Amino acid sequence: MADSREVMNIRQASQYLGVSPDTLYKYVGEQKIPAFKLGNRWRFKKSKLDEWMEQKSSQVEVQSNKPKAAAKAAGQL
Repeated sequence: MADSREVMNIRQASQYLGVSPDTLYKYVGEQKIPAFKLGNRWRFKKSKLDEWMEQKSSQVEVQSNKPKAAAKAAGQL
C-alpha cells in the first residue's frame, strides 16, 4: 500500500489486510478486529491492526504446534 497512514478507512484497511470490505464489516460487527467510529464511519489504526495480526498469527502457530506436542508427549513422534 503506497499510502502509509496511521488511521485508515474501511477500503484502505481491507486492502491492507487483503480481505473484502464486506468481510471487514463482518469482523467489526462481531468485534473480532480493533476499530473505532469517527462520526458514523469506521476507522482502523495501522498499529492496532499490526498488533492484532501478530496476535492472530501467534495463536495459529500455537494451535498448529499443539498436536505435535501432544503426539511427542505420547511418544508417537
